[in-house]
Amino acid sequence: MMIEPLYIRGRSPLHRVPAAFKLAALVAAGAGLFALRDVRLLGAALAVAGLLVWSTGVGAAALWRQLRGLAWVLAAIGAFAAVFQGWLQAAAVLLRVGALVGLALAVTLSTRSSDLIAVCERALLPLQRLGLLDAGKVALALALALRFVPEIWRHYQEIREAQAARGLARHPLALIVPLVVRTLKRAEQVAQAIDARS
Repeated sequence: MMIEPLYIRGRSPLHRVPAAFKLAALVAAGAGLFALRDVRLLGAALAVAGLLVWSTGVGAAALWRQLRGLAWVLAAIGAFAAVFQGWLQAAAVLLRVGALVGLALAVTLSTRSSDLIAVCERALLPLQRLGLLDAGKVALALALALRFVPEIWRHYQEIREAQAARGLARHPLALIVPLVVRTLKRAEQVAQAIDARS
């Protein structure tokens, strides 16, 4: 089975924006966010990102499944920044990362994977002409890799819930072994997909 896309069918204004423009805007926004230092502007950027995600029509449960793993990472980043750089800097870091993640999520929710792959292929064609890479393979690998990481987290959650129901929640091997097996199987599927694409 192929990895399922994040794309949500819809007719929002964001859905109608061409994929190339959305990706270019995402790159520009990412650069702009790292140039910003004012927490008020970063907060506004996070609010805009949140509105864009909401406009895609994604449900709260589906959104939480995508973001719950990130919440722990952001908490760790925020704590580290607060200890070594102060609370104001920690707030800026969290707002910046949150806005960037929100914008990226809005793009993936409103854009078909096939469109993203096509844009990546076109962008990489100059490097292919120089004989440096195969644009099609690299574009597909990037698209699959972006979806591969959340899949691992979701497998972890599914296995943990299943093992907890069996009374094995405290046994690390009961969690690690099936997770490794699932991850390796998914990696094999990704490799097969890339081979089929070539």
